[in-house]
Amino acid sequence: MIKNHLTGILNYFDHRLTSAGAEGINSRIQAVKVAARGFRTKEGFKTAIYFHLGGLDLYPAAS
Repeated sequence: MIKNHLTGILNYFDHRLTSAGAEGINSRIQAVKVAARGFRTKEGFKTAIYFHLGGLDLYPAAS
């Protein structure tokens, strides 16, 4: 198993980067997909991802 992943292991020690961030975003996208139980179009799926993961502040500004 180590032989198969040796380049990735060595890259970690060279660059100190992992795929954890990408995996975290991917799991959140999968949660959106499961919660919706299907989308009619790819555009609707893309819009839902932007809405849920966009980090927008949707509360009105306090005056």
